Amino acid sequence: MSDIRMGRWTARLDEPHVVFLIGMRINTLWKVHRWLPVIRAMARMLGELYRRPELGFMGGKTWFGRTIIVVQYWRSFEDLETYAKAKDLQHLPAWAAFNRATTGNVDVGVYHETYRVRPGDYENVFVNMPPTLMSEVAPVEQAGGKLASARGRIDAVK
Repeated sequence: MSDIRMGRWTARLDEPHVVFLIGMRINTLWKVHRWLPVIRAMARMLGELYRRPELGFMGGKTWFGRTIIVVQYWRSFEDLETYAKAKDLQHLPAWAAFNRATTGNVDVGVYHETYRVRPGDYENVFVNMPPTLMSEVAPVEQAGGKLASARGRIDAVK
């Protein structure tokens, strides 16, 4: 529990960045042969991204259930797009394999959402939390004074 930051904290990035939500839904639980390869491919991609920070991936967090979501932080949309289209990296072959495997069935689904974020267009607070989400990839400061409220944090552009 030593990694828990006691008190109220806020994470701030002074440059534009991208929040990327990606995941999958297991639509047919008993067809493990359909959805397990997707999970394995995502694990390979995440491993690659963590080993290669020069690709622009800053970090992320994964939650598992029937619907799996990975919240990712990227330096830019261009970095994300370059990774997605790179023929020598994990994503493009995984995407092609997914498309081949899911033709004619709905046993597994995938989704993503991409958000470009400018400084001053977001706020966050982490109370008695270990580093997670943005507080794991960005500098943090105590959320007191003008940063004590959501309004104060969103208006506090440096």
